Amino acid sequence: MVLNYIWMAFFVIAFAVAAVRLVFIGDLEVFPAMMDSTFASSKTAFEISLGLTGVLSLWLGIMKIGERGGVVAALARILSPVFVRLFPDIPKGHPVTGSIFMNIAANMLNLDNAATPLGLKAMEQLQELNPKKDTATNPMIMFLVLNTSGLTLIPVSIMVYRAQMDAANPTDVFIPLLLATFFSTLTGIVVTSLYQRINLINRTMILALGGMCAVVAAIVWGFGRMDKVMMDTVSVSVANILLMTVITGFIIAGVRKRINVYDTFIEGAKDGFSTAVRIIPYLVAMLVGVGVFRASGAMDIITGAVRMAVE
Repeated sequence: MVLNYIWMAFFVIAFAVAAVRLVFIGDLEVFPAMMDSTFASSKTAFEISLGLTGVLSLWLGIMKIGERGGVVAALARILSPVFVRLFPDIPKGHPVTGSIFMNIAANMLNLDNAATPLGLKAMEQLQELNPKKDTATNPMIMFLVLNTSGLTLIPVSIMVYRAQMDAANPTDVFIPLLLATFFSTLTGIVVTSLYQRINLINRTMILALGGMCAVVAAIVWGFGRMDKVMMDTVSVSVANILLMTVITGFIIAGVRKRINVYDTFIEGAKDGFSTAVRIIPYLVAMLVGVGVFRASGAMDIITGAVRMAVE
């Protein structure tokens, strides 16, 4: 319901601002600009979805092999002591636990192309458990917080982009990003747990959070002793080795379970394609709304007001 009001507000406020600009300033370009933004935003939404199609098909195909091969269920059992406390409303051992872990792991390695489809898969599974389909559940909120805070242990993609843009030192963001995302994730867990009345003061959670702190400290110490070339080489190599290990491990697990891994992959890939198609209307709705809002000049008014208030 809130999203409904927000989306309507984009258009109503945009129209009002544009009307004021037309009447009082004589801006004859504002309405054409708004209409152009609707077409451009619609095209962008489709291109984003199209770009995700291949990646979604790949990773949901791999996840399907993992599910049939028992890997996802095994991950769910292993992580159950921690996740049953962070996500108390998820049934113990449910496959969504494995999907959530895979998404978080991909985010930790800054593998956006892998994290996105895994996150969509996890959210779909959470929606299946949702008794009230039009309202986000506590597990959905906690997962969204973890996903958004995005603990990044090895920012592979960012360092690659910086290197491509000829940054003087592509790896100098490594420790700041690690610390920033670590504290944002820790804060998100604590605040959300307080809101959802989740007790974090127990042996399991203290060990889990303490272990996370130890891992972050070890990474900072280890990478802090490397030069920028070595840091870049090690981080990229580790991330890609882990990723290929996951893919190969899932396939081997499927073979051990005597499933047809190829057909299973195709079945999951079809789900990825349908997921990419299903998100198009949502992308179009939001991008067009934001595009019209920006084209009208309303966004500039808000940012200008915020800037004046801050200064």
